[in-house]
Amino acid sequence: MYQAKAYSVASATSPFISDTIQRRETTERDVQIEILFCGVCHSDFHTVRDEWHSIMPTTYPCIPGHEIVGRVTKAGSAVTKFKAGDLVGVGCMVDSDHDCPSCKANVEQFCPSSTFTYNSPDKHLGGVTYGGYSDSIVVDERFVLTVPTNLDLAGVAPLLCAGITTWSPIRRWGDIKGKKVGVVGLGGLGHMGVKFARALGAMVTVFTTSPGKKEDALRLGAHEVIISKNADEMKAHAGSFDFILDTISADHDINALLGMLGLDGNLTLVGAPETPLQVSAFALLSGRKSLSGSLIGGIKETQEMLDFCAEHNITSDVEVIPIQKINEAYERLARSDVKYRFSIDMASLKSE
Repeated sequence: MYQAKAYSVASATSPFISDTIQRRETTERDVQIEILFCGVCHSDFHTVRDEWHSIMPTTYPCIPGHEIVGRVTKAGSAVTKFKAGDLVGVGCMVDSDHDCPSCKANVEQFCPSSTFTYNSPDKHLGGVTYGGYSDSIVVDERFVLTVPTNLDLAGVAPLLCAGITTWSPIRRWGDIKGKKVGVVGLGGLGHMGVKFARALGAMVTVFTTSPGKKEDALRLGAHEVIISKNADEMKAHAGSFDFILDTISADHDINALLGMLGLDGNLTLVGAPETPLQVSAFALLSGRKSLSGSLIGGIKETQEMLDFCAEHNITSDVEVIPIQKINEAYERLARSDVKYRFSIDMASLKSE
């Protein structure tokens, strides 16, 4: 084992503080990574505040962070894909059983033994895994991704969660070129959905309750913006969408969105409202519509997403912060005061 610098929280109401943690030495299949940037995901916020206690209670101390970009500093003897000096990424998972039907189908996120990057049982050291709010991490090479060298690394980090969370359902729906695609919400997830849908050739419309977001939605690539509180605007587009990506985590009217779909249209949820959504059967029956959900993505499709981003020069819009401002960042995140992701410059940990 070796010691690594990190920022941790001791309880749901505690601030982040500077900390020192234990990381395992590299096994033959492991890659040790110096973390350069780590995105701040809303899932980090929920976990730190133990807001998902009934589903996945938080174990403290907690060190979040699953949008990791770094440089390989050491590779185990059996590692074949990476060497010291390579730019790499780590997303929401760091291990699985490698043998179940989900793993064999390259959707490791659904493996019953999937190990998440933080707050998941750590089979190596005991306790739970610690995430990317740290200066280094050790990960099985099968869960390490090749990061494009032509992109801004601070903007690449959020691709490891926000990027794959929106990329996966869009690609699974099929070829969206020339299709009418809606993106509900313009936050960390939504702005990536807009960028991907536009790059894939769709006619992109953003649904938002905030008129002030119209200009930015168009800048990001949307062709049109619908203010969802405006009944006339909603009515004018009813029944016209092929696919809608819903990124909203707050309670909202799902039936109004289903009404925007055309024949055989699909609405996919990637946001996670705390309270159950009320879905009208008739909203689905009329038009043979479907409602589905999606959770991040597998390693193979995450690499495909990163390669697509390299080709099309796509990154997340980020505000880079030092780790010492993480408590302030969480306060701002609670009031959605960021465009559109915080990315922590881990070089700031060296001064601790």
